[in-house]
Amino acid sequence: MRFMLVGVSLMLTVSSCGGGEMSLTEYVDRINAINGQAIQRYEALLASPQGEVLVAEGAQLVEYTPQDLQIGLEGVIEIAAEVTEAVAGFDPPQQVAEFHYLLFDDKFTFYEEALAARAAIAVDWEELSASSEMEAYRTAIAEDKQLCLGFQAQLDATVERANFADTPWLPEEMKEIVDAVLGCPMFPEKPEDVYRPAGGLTP
Repeated sequence: MRFMLVGVSLMLTVSSCGGGEMSLTEYVDRINAINGQAIQRYEALLASPQGEVLVAEGAQLVEYTPQDLQIGLEGVIEIAAEVTEAVAGFDPPQQVAEFHYLLFDDKFTFYEEALAARAAIAVDWEELSASSEMEAYRTAIAEDKQLCLGFQAQLDATVERANFADTPWLPEEMKEIVDAVLGCPMFPEKPEDVYRPAGGLTP
C-alpha cells in the first residue's frame, strides 16, 4: 500500500511556501495523522483471520483459498480509499508536490480490484497465479518498488546536500527540515513471486 511507504520525516531543506499552500510542517503533521490511522487499520486487518492471507508466501498459501485473498484485498482497498479521500483536498507544498501526487496516486487500486475479482472465481492458487490479473498486479508492485527506491535515492542525495541547514546567516524559512524515510524494504524481495504457490517460485 502506497500510504505505508511513508514514515514521514522527509529530510528536505525547504524555502518559504507561498500562495494557498499549506506549510511543510502542517503537511507532514496531517500526513502523519492520516497514515497513522491507516497503518493501525492495516495492521489490525493483517492480524485478523480475513487479513492473514495478505502476507502469506509460498507454502503458506495452502492454508488459504483465493477467496480468502479476495476478502483481504477488499479490506485493503477500503482503507486505501479512505486515505485517498482524506488527502483529496490537499495543496501540498511545492517542494514535495511531486512526491505527494506519486505517493497518493490511487491507480494501484485498479490492480487490486482486478485481482480481487479474479480471486473470487479462481479454482486454486495455481490458476490465480497464472492469471493476467496476477501478472499485472506483480508488475505494478515491481514498478512501485523501483519508484520507491528512486525517491529514496533522491532524498538521500538531498540529505547529503543539507549540511548547510544550520548555517547562521541563512534565513529561517530555509532551515525548516523534516526527516522522511520511505519504507522501501517493506516491498517483497521478489515481486514476481507474490502469491505464487511454492512449487512455482523462482530460484
